[in-house]
Amino acid sequence: MDVMGDKGTLFETGRFVQSSPREEPRDETGEAADEAAEELRRRLAAEAGDVEAMSVLGAMLLRRGDLDGAEPHLRAATAAGDRAAANNLGVLLHQRGYADEAAGWWRIAAVAGSTAAAHALGRYHRERGDEPAAEYWLRQSAEQGHTLAAYALADLLEHRGDAAGAERWMRAAAERGHREGAYRLARALDRKAAREDDDGVPPVAEAEQWYRQAAARGHRRAALHLGAILEKRGELKEAGRWYLTSAKDGEARAACALGFLLRDAGDTANAAVWWLRAAQDGDGNAANALGALHAERGETQTAERWYRAAMDAGDVNGAYNLGLLCAEQGRTAQAEQWYRRAAYAGHREAANALAILLLRAGDETGAEPWFSKAAEAGSVDAAFNLGILHAGRGEERAALRWYERAAAAGHTEAALQVGMARLRDGDESEAERFLRCAAGGGSAEAAYRLAAVLDARRPPETAHELGEPVNRRSECEEWYERAASQGHRRAQVRVGMLAAARGDVVEAARWYREAAEAGSRNGAFNLGLLLAREGSEPEAAVWWTRAADAGHGRAALRLALVYARRGELAEGQSWADRAAALGPAAVTERATRLRDALRQELSA
Repeated sequence: MDVMGDKGTLFETGRFVQSSPREEPRDETGEAADEAAEELRRRLAAEAGDVEAMSVLGAMLLRRGDLDGAEPHLRAATAAGDRAAANNLGVLLHQRGYADEAAGWWRIAAVAGSTAAAHALGRYHRERGDEPAAEYWLRQSAEQGHTLAAYALADLLEHRGDAAGAERWMRAAAERGHREGAYRLARALDRKAAREDDDGVPPVAEAEQWYRQAAARGHRRAALHLGAILEKRGELKEAGRWYLTSAKDGEARAACALGFLLRDAGDTANAAVWWLRAAQDGDGNAANALGALHAERGETQTAERWYRAAMDAGDVNGAYNLGLLCAEQGRTAQAEQWYRRAAYAGHREAANALAILLLRAGDETGAEPWFSKAAEAGSVDAAFNLGILHAGRGEERAALRWYERAAAAGHTEAALQVGMARLRDGDESEAERFLRCAAGGGSAEAAYRLAAVLDARRPPETAHELGEPVNRRSECEEWYERAASQGHRRAQVRVGMLAAARGDVVEAARWYREAAEAGSRNGAFNLGLLLAREGSEPEAAVWWTRAADAGHGRAALRLALVYARRGELAEGQSWADRAAALGPAAVTERATRLRDALRQELSA
């Protein structure tokens, strides 16, 4: 008769025994008739003194909610020694509000071997703060296979900090089909995976198994976490299905995640639908996403409304986004207000944005503490900005310290600054390491400087045998080309020079022209030299003029020589004067001699 006790406990907790999905549905009228007949049979047997009938009849009336009808039968069966009746009598008294009397009957049933009563007694002691007694009775029940007791024992042990014991009993509950137990076991394994790498089955993989089990049983948060695992792994279609399942069950975070998944797939219309649903359920992240969506469309008032909704939901990103929105509109005072609100709440990027705002307004004293606060909170940009701030004051050691911190977190420009500092200090190996990081991160300047370091240590070219290819590219040339392709003018000139050295005039001209058109005076000068050698002196003069106007002394000297050969002595003298003024020293010397000669010729 222990089964009746188990059913009573399940009834009390709201967990009902479900019929097997393989059973054919039966006619409800027929079931009611069968139940009525069974009740009549049990009632007649109970009136005849059958203890088992009394216990079963009391349990039937208890499940129906007829406490007054159930109590005399349960008391009679309990008095006759039926442990299931004692357990169910405890359930009945607990429902009436007589918890202490209920505990007395549960104790009797538990001592007699009722696992359901032991579970109920353990919960009774837990609610009253008597954890040793709670653990004793829950363990008695759990060790005899009671699922709910295993879960309750795991919860108690977790509360007391016994992680190993909690995991053991949570696993037992999960293996017996307890969906909350499966979810909590998965969460524990997730946390464990973040701390260590175990041998055997990876905790993350095992966590996924338990999330899947709980989700399949309708646990919406398990479905959310399972979706997140699958999304991270790139299995977006299945992730979307679990997000959808969880969202339909009312999980706002799943609706928000589903919205991002749809947005990334290009379906912003349906993304907005799910973000709206999540935002209306109080999800601040979804409200921020809606705000950003409307901001992109230029609907600033609607965007501001959703950012405020995010802020009201406790998402500090709402205030930060309001600051960004106001800053874009030129509403500096309001932007500062929202940045401050987010920064005071611990938003590191808001603190950095606030510092930039103050710095632009000339308040360096007010900006520095916010940069520091953001950097200490982990903002890489703030650490880099502090480096710029200190460098501007000439505090090179402090600047380098912040640059190094930002570079260690992957900031490309900070790595470039550290690399340049190491070059100045003569530490070429360390400089190369940081320059490689910056160049790999996309910095054209770092790629150029790395190429220059490698170029300087490159051995001189050896003589080549007849027919041997001479156009092998070195690593430094590859870095020059990477910088050049990103628009770095000095790199473009250098690539042109390397191409010219190989005899590739077309390639050299292409890079010189690209650099010259971007404003490089060296590129314009070298392009002029190339064109002059090819017999296009008039076009060469055009590029030399552009270079000379930008301050290139050698280009001015070339122009002076061109005009002198043409017989345009006054124009030649003018460019010679310009070349002498621009230098460098060797150019000044030659330009001076040419100018004096032209002057004598003009005065003759």
